[in-house]
Amino acid sequence: MITIKTTVKGIKIGNLQDEQALTGVTVILCENGATAGVDVRGSAPGTRETDLLDPVNTVDKVHAVVLSGGSAFGLATATGVMKYLEEREIGFDVGVTKVPIVCQAVLFDLLLGDYKVRPDEAMGYKACENAGEDFEIGNYGAGTGASIGKINSMEFAMKSGLGYSEFVHESGLVVGALVAVNAFGDIIKDGKIIAGALNKDKASFANTSKLMTSSLLQRGFDNTNTTIGAIITNAKLSKAQCKKVSQVAHNGYARAISPIHTTLDGDTIFALATGEIETSIDVVANLASEVMQEAIYSAVKSSKSVLGLKSFNDISYEK
Repeated sequence: MITIKTTVKGIKIGNLQDEQALTGVTVILCENGATAGVDVRGSAPGTRETDLLDPVNTVDKVHAVVLSGGSAFGLATATGVMKYLEEREIGFDVGVTKVPIVCQAVLFDLLLGDYKVRPDEAMGYKACENAGEDFEIGNYGAGTGASIGKINSMEFAMKSGLGYSEFVHESGLVVGALVAVNAFGDIIKDGKIIAGALNKDKASFANTSKLMTSSLLQRGFDNTNTTIGAIITNAKLSKAQCKKVSQVAHNGYARAISPIHTTLDGDTIFALATGEIETSIDVVANLASEVMQEAIYSAVKSSKSVLGLKSFNDISYEK
């Protein structure tokens, strides 16, 4: 087990997973509210309450972001998160009650483990109970059933997971990235594939991008992907600026995953800002892309093999 910590005050992160069914949920709690934005680049997303993050819309704070497996079925976990928050009187005040603003993105993990078991309301609630500054990465939460490199089918894919990376400046500025990597493509570092689709020997990389080019897309591909994540910062940002940060953070996806933003991925990034530190939007956005890239490597390197899917540490090559 690899445990990591977020140092953004007011943010709690919690996981819950079913290790037999290989699915799970990760919750980011912002009980005091956080300004938020989102950017969806993949063409097969599964999301909840993303329209309200448009800068022209009314609600200016969110109270949780949920990342989960289960494909569209996994959207049920947000109900449990809302229940947890409402019980604690956290949410948008409508007079008779407080309505928690909970956004969510899901990934497709139904082909690994038991597809009949999906993250549900109870799992969402329990993930909130588990939330704190410390949380697990790798085969935990939304990363439990995550995999990468699926062009040659799941038989030749590799295991991925949940990752986190954080930059802390002496000024007090913190920019972190949390991500569940379930990409169609390969993971690239310093121009080399470090994880992804395997050849038939399951010891060398097939190179997804080259395979796509050589096939000229004359063959079909499975819609079994999506990388979902969030930038978490204590910077003071508007909704529009959070939107920009989420957009630029996709550069981290692009540097670490190839190909990215395909019609088979629902790649989504949220941005959450707690509003403590005054700084340049461009500084935050640039850092966001860098920590997201590192969070992707964290997700891959901390994962462990399951059901015959090899992980980063199972492949013998120059790491």
